[in-house]
Amino acid sequence: MGCTAFQPNLTAREQARFLYETIPPGLFKVEDSDAKVPWRVAPEPFALSPVTYEKILRIGNDLLAFYKALNAVYIRSARGTAPGFIAEYLDQGKPEHIVRLSRQNRFKAELPGVIRPDLILTDDGMIASELDSVPGGMGFVGAMAEAYCKLGMESVGGSYGVPQRFGEMFKALTGSATPTVAVVVSEESRDYRPEMSWLCETLRREEILEAYLCAPQDIVFTEEALFVRLPDGREQKIDALYRNFELFDLLNVPKQELMLYAARHQRVRMTPPPKAQLEEKLAFALLHNPTLTNLWKAELGNDVLQRLRTLFPETWVIDPRPLPPQAVIADLSVMGETVNDWMQLLKASKTERDFVVKPSGFSELAWGSRGVRVANDLTKDEWAATLHEALDQYAKTPRVLQRFYKGKRIQQSYFDPQTDEIKTFDGRVRLCPYYFTVNDRVELGGILATVAPADKRLIHGMTDAVMASCILSDNGN
Repeated sequence: MGCTAFQPNLTAREQARFLYETIPPGLFKVEDSDAKVPWRVAPEPFALSPVTYEKILRIGNDLLAFYKALNAVYIRSARGTAPGFIAEYLDQGKPEHIVRLSRQNRFKAELPGVIRPDLILTDDGMIASELDSVPGGMGFVGAMAEAYCKLGMESVGGSYGVPQRFGEMFKALTGSATPTVAVVVSEESRDYRPEMSWLCETLRREEILEAYLCAPQDIVFTEEALFVRLPDGREQKIDALYRNFELFDLLNVPKQELMLYAARHQRVRMTPPPKAQLEEKLAFALLHNPTLTNLWKAELGNDVLQRLRTLFPETWVIDPRPLPPQAVIADLSVMGETVNDWMQLLKASKTERDFVVKPSGFSELAWGSRGVRVANDLTKDEWAATLHEALDQYAKTPRVLQRFYKGKRIQQSYFDPQTDEIKTFDGRVRLCPYYFTVNDRVELGGILATVAPADKRLIHGMTDAVMASCILSDNGN
């Protein structure tokens, strides 16, 4: 397997122009842009040093260990053999049917098949600002790796690393060497259809496995099996289903009850499993909670726990319940005073407000940087309104307060199609490695680098950001 390099010995400008012209249209959606390539194209993949690469490999194993531990402590908490506030927090704001679904014995041991952190490169290392088990960008980074391969450059994970690891994950999940998979993308997640279409087409073309992109209404249910209705009208039996829809939107997804019924009765394997407790940002706060140190140490071991506490930024659940006078919020202080009440944060100056506030998970505001508020970008009145909103909406949509870490500055080149020139800008980078769970281990499929201009507070896909797969280089970051 592998693409053929058929554009050798090009200049950087020619490489970038080739990429600009050959990248599949519609691959990535940027708000308010209908351009064929609505992001800045780099003439070569983003360069990573061997040291950074080795750290990223280790992070994958640590994150799998974290999901296992989080799953275990949630189950114990729900049963009453671990502190009750763990399950209480992870279930907060969720309707009863979601909690029941999350606790079903059929899914008890299941973990996400794909794990993607958002890693911010800082002057001191890396910080994981997010952790996603229903991630976008998987097909995008795969398509970009293929495009760079055509120029003779092999990306981290391999030029077809994402489809290969995706296939290995489903082969292990189903116990079949030739499974058929439906990638179900809901209307709410429609922006991901082009990249997931590329992934499915590549899986079939490279004969990795039979995979078909479909809408939920294209699933056909029988008592014996699930089928996917193909564009030509045929119905194909499936062995597994990739859930590309969010649980907060579950009741709006056609045929979701039939898909879940089939998964519960082992007519089909589903990943990620329908376990909303594994999709909460406040899990970072639980990991940092000092009263749970021994619990986490027993699940993870001391070394992994310390690495994760360094990787995950300090995080707190913005819980409106009052504390007794002698109690404080652990490790949170303002102007040298420990915090006992969230409104004390109003005393912080702009330079002291190195925080973000974000919805924890079960909300349409909890992905794609929606709902994120960077505290030191806000006026005093806006900061007060943000805190009041978090406290007032705790019952429905818990928010977390998270320490904000600024990425280090780098120089990034890109192609300007208007001037037909290579230009550079000062940027900050977010790395998104895509790990695939295969037989109780993780395999790295690829890494997406997003380099946003240095004056942007949040790094995400945008028209003036470079997005590219990554490559190993002794001179890399």
